[in-house]
Amino acid sequence: MTPMTNLFHLVLLCLLCAPAWAAIPIQHWTHASGARVYLVASPSIPMLDVQIDFDGGSRRDPADRAGLATATASMVSAGVVAQGAQPALDENALSEAWVDLGAQLGVSAGLERFSVSLRTLTEPELLERALALAARQLAAPAWPEAVWQRDRQRWLGALKEAETRPGTHAARAFAQAVYGDHPYGREATATTLDAITVDDMRRFYRRHAAACRAQIVMVGAIDRAMAGHIADRLVAALSPNGCEPLPAVAEVAPLANAVERRIPFDAAQAQVLIGQPGHRRNDPDFFPLFVGNYILGGGGFVSRLTTEVREKRGLSYSAYSYFAPGLHAGAFQLGLSTRPDQADQAVQVAREVVRRFVAEGPTAAELQAAKDYLVNGFALRFDSNRKLLDNVANIAWNGLPLDYLESWTRRVEAVTTADIRRAFARVLQPERMVTVVVGAKP
Repeated sequence: MTPMTNLFHLVLLCLLCAPAWAAIPIQHWTHASGARVYLVASPSIPMLDVQIDFDGGSRRDPADRAGLATATASMVSAGVVAQGAQPALDENALSEAWVDLGAQLGVSAGLERFSVSLRTLTEPELLERALALAARQLAAPAWPEAVWQRDRQRWLGALKEAETRPGTHAARAFAQAVYGDHPYGREATATTLDAITVDDMRRFYRRHAAACRAQIVMVGAIDRAMAGHIADRLVAALSPNGCEPLPAVAEVAPLANAVERRIPFDAAQAQVLIGQPGHRRNDPDFFPLFVGNYILGGGGFVSRLTTEVREKRGLSYSAYSYFAPGLHAGAFQLGLSTRPDQADQAVQVAREVVRRFVAEGPTAAELQAAKDYLVNGFALRFDSNRKLLDNVANIAWNGLPLDYLESWTRRVEAVTTADIRRAFARVLQPERMVTVVVGAKP
């Protein structure tokens, strides 16, 4: 076992034993480049987690090249070009270089964000080498054509395999009905993947991974001075990309009418999805909606949906609901699977549960039980550097107050049954929801 492996085992032990933070002070400043920087100093563990987010998720994909953001993110790790005396590294050599450092760098694209994540120990020499390699990878991706051709074939194979699953058809029909032409509803297809070229990726990366638009979040055993140094190193790798203004993205349109789609599919279980556009993440009623949904369908076996659909009628093993808020109104979604011959009954019961909840809200006992569970489990939301990083990145991305985590339990406890009734009545319209059923027998 190598010394590096031993050190990682020690770090892991520290993570498991570290107490929850009583207070989480978030330092924030704007770099000279325009990048927004956030730091939470966590000195008990000799590790640093960094996340850089850009407005370059799949909502920025051209309609005829859906999948471009994800393809671009995957190719950033496919190698780097030669720079000065440093030789080129293919994807295998680049991966080995990170392994040798005992560090990790990942690049991904979600619905809204193009994200770069770095994890490294904070021993000075290792940290500097990790920063140098990260900066090199961000500054000079190789974009190898052969790797993209290989990865595209793998992706196409995965899409073809996904077509054999009823859940794929349900999710696609649901997204199309809820989002319409909005970018939230786009998905990669064989046609859009065939249209994507490495030149498209270069242009997408240069346009979106710009220092002036970067959001850099750091959590770990560093101080403000070191955080400034790290930001300088990473921003320098991105600065040549310029800062071309990005066009505004339209809002998700509300549904004008109820929509029902039934898709034949030979499967042992029928897939049911019900929902509509929900709310934005910065909605002032976020907490009533969050707590209320825990009672409605987010609480697993203690939720109303599970009680009515599973416990009382045996129509499904489970039923759930959730809101997916973002910069735009992400979907409210209710889902379950059931025997094909019971699909109509399950849909009727689920719709009625939602209708009654929107009209009447929760009972006082339901609300108190939800508050107890959520407040008692709050510390688990940031019991590691990685979880804390995710929370701070979400705070920054959505423009939430920097004391959001410190005030979270207080705001949950302040929610009333009247708040939940008002918020659900404003956001949800049970008579204008999308219903998708895949695989039910006529």
